[in-house]
Amino acid sequence: MNFESEIFKRTKIIFSSLKKYGFVYKDGVYIYRKNIMNDSFSVEIMITEDDKVQGKIFDLEYQEEYINYRSELQRGEFVNKIREEFKNILTDIKEKCTIKKYFISDQANRIAKLIEEKYNDIPEFPWKTDQGSGIFRNPANNKWYGLIMDINKNKIDKGNEIVEIINIKLDEKEIEKLLKLKGFYKAYHMNKTHWITIILDDTLKDKEIMEYIEKSHKFTEFTKEWVIPANMKIYDVIKHFEHNKEIIWKQPTNIKINDIVFLYVGVPYSAILYKCVVTKINIPYKDNKINKVMQLSLKESFNKEKYNLDILKKYKLTSIRCPRYIPKELSDYINQ
Repeated sequence: MNFESEIFKRTKIIFSSLKKYGFVYKDGVYIYRKNIMNDSFSVEIMITEDDKVQGKIFDLEYQEEYINYRSELQRGEFVNKIREEFKNILTDIKEKCTIKKYFISDQANRIAKLIEEKYNDIPEFPWKTDQGSGIFRNPANNKWYGLIMDINKNKIDKGNEIVEIINIKLDEKEIEKLLKLKGFYKAYHMNKTHWITIILDDTLKDKEIMEYIEKSHKFTEFTKEWVIPANMKIYDVIKHFEHNKEIIWKQPTNIKINDIVFLYVGVPYSAILYKCVVTKINIPYKDNKINKVMQLSLKESFNKEKYNLDILKKYKLTSIRCPRYIPKELSDYINQ
């Protein structure tokens, strides 16, 4: 029985807390000792700088390591008591000297962080009996675009160790091609026509996996159309777009990547002059009045007569003082 790996999985050691707890650092290893069972046994916990935890129990009377507590065949009252004492020490160290990680492997946690940075989504863990399976879903419609879980490798390939995988949704023709490549497997526990499994053991680089996650996310996307006012007194957006295709803009709440933004330029134009698409969100910005900004990419420019204020009012857009969704009547008129 490997109690250490089970208790400390999905955790990260806070090394500064180990010394406060009573660990002693020596030659790259943090060591903690505690006597149990009326001082007849001693527990030794060793934690290395790469977060590896290993414990031993010594019989002080015979001056030798005691190992019966690791055997599943040993079920007596005495060995059960030692086993519980050992697990209690490990659990206490975990609670006081670690922080929780979403997943076990480094790559799974890196991918989760990249997803959060790109889409502002964090994994959900809906199953009490399976706390290692995290769902990534689009909050706009609750559709899944990723599922990270830990399984025995023998369920998808040769091997008997615990590995983490991510299931993502792709075009079925692309799935057929990818299944011939290393690191890709038929979807575990999901529809094998529309989903595929990628192993998270650094066989594939993070960047490559994120490219497939982006494709999976697109299956959950429906674009919203916004109209956002642009004040020429504050910034000359017309001059900017004469030389640039991208622009940074204050980010409204709930806007998502691939949403469409129509920029309404006020006096002296009073018209929608630009159609843009949101390409980046949640960009930090050093301004106390602005928390985050987004990046817009210019898709189309219009003359000032095409969507002037009179036409906008005709199709139910009567007020453009702040970011808002475009009325259905105007959207149908623009997109017809």
